[in-house]
Amino acid sequence: MSSNDIAALLERYLTGHVSPEERERVENWLQNHELDQAAWKKLPEQDREQWVADVFSKIRATIHTKDEKVVRMSPYRRSWLRISAAAAVLIAVALTYALWQGRQGKQFETLTALRVPAHQKKQITLPDGSMVWVNEGSELQYPQAISSGPREVYLFGEAYFDIRQDASRPFIIHTGKVITTVLGTAFNIREDKGLHTVVVTVTMGRVKVSGSKGDLGIITPNQQISVNELSEVAVRSNVDVSQTIAWKEDDLHFEDITLAEAATKLEQRFHRKIDFSNNRISNCRFTGTASSGEGLDKILKVICTFNNVTYQTKADGSILIDGPGCD
Repeated sequence: MSSNDIAALLERYLTGHVSPEERERVENWLQNHELDQAAWKKLPEQDREQWVADVFSKIRATIHTKDEKVVRMSPYRRSWLRISAAAAVLIAVALTYALWQGRQGKQFETLTALRVPAHQKKQITLPDGSMVWVNEGSELQYPQAISSGPREVYLFGEAYFDIRQDASRPFIIHTGKVITTVLGTAFNIREDKGLHTVVVTVTMGRVKVSGSKGDLGIITPNQQISVNELSEVAVRSNVDVSQTIAWKEDDLHFEDITLAEAATKLEQRFHRKIDFSNNRISNCRFTGTASSGEGLDKILKVICTFNNVTYQTKADGSILIDGPGCD
C-alpha cells in the first residue's frame, strides 16, 4: 500500500467511512508497531479516534509552512504518546509524505458513504453529474462537493458508472488494489472478496485498469479485465455486456402490449435491433414479466412460444421474428 493509500485510509477512518475490514486494518497498525497493546486496548473507541484525529489535524496544519514538520502534542496527550510513539511515527510519516507528494495547498475531501442493503440497489448522481448504480451489499464512498483535483471514489462491491467527461479532472475508482481510470463513459466494476478478484467491464468508451505494480491494460466496449488481487494477474476477454450489467435493470413488465411495443422495450435494454417478417406479427398482444437478470434469448423464447412465432439471430446481430401473426 502506497503512502497516498495509507493517508486516504486514515482519513476515511477518522470520518467513519471505513468498512469493518479497513477499521481492523488501521487498528492493527496501531497495535502492531511496538505499542503497549494492553494500554491501547483499554482506551475507549472514542478516545482512540480522537488521538488519531489530533495527530492528523496537527500534521495537516503544517502543510503551508516551510519549517521542519514537527507534531507537538499537548501535555495531556503526551501520556498517550508514550504508549503509542511508534503509531504516531507511522501516521506522521505516511500523512506528511502523502501531503507533500503533490497535495500542497489541497484539503482532504470529506467523503460520503452510500451503503446498499441486501436485496436492494440504488442509483445516485454525483456532484459532477456522473451517475452510479450501486448493487446490493455494496458501498460507494464519494466526495460531497466538486473539487479542483481528480474525481476519486472508493468502491466496495459492485457498481455501474456513467461518467460525465472532464479532460481536466480524471475520474478514478479505487477498488481494493485495483485502480480504474476513466477514459470514456460507461462501465461496470465488481469486487468479489471470496475469489479475491476485481472485474471491470466496459459498455461505452474506454477505461484504464491499474494495480500496485503498474498498468494492466485499456479496455473498450464489450471487453473485460479480471484482476486477481493476490497475484495481480489480469485476464482480458470479450463478453456480452448485457449479461454483466443485467443486475442494474428493473424487471420488464409486458402488460397487455403488442409484440411491436415489447420489441421496443427489448431493443432499449439489450441494444439489439428487432424486426418482424410481416406486420401481422407485430399486432400480437400478450401479458408477462421478465426478471432483470434474464438474457435476451431466454425472454424471446418465452415470448415467441406464447405468440406462436419463431426468431433467429442474423449475421449482423439483429433479431428477426417470423410467423403467421395475429389479426
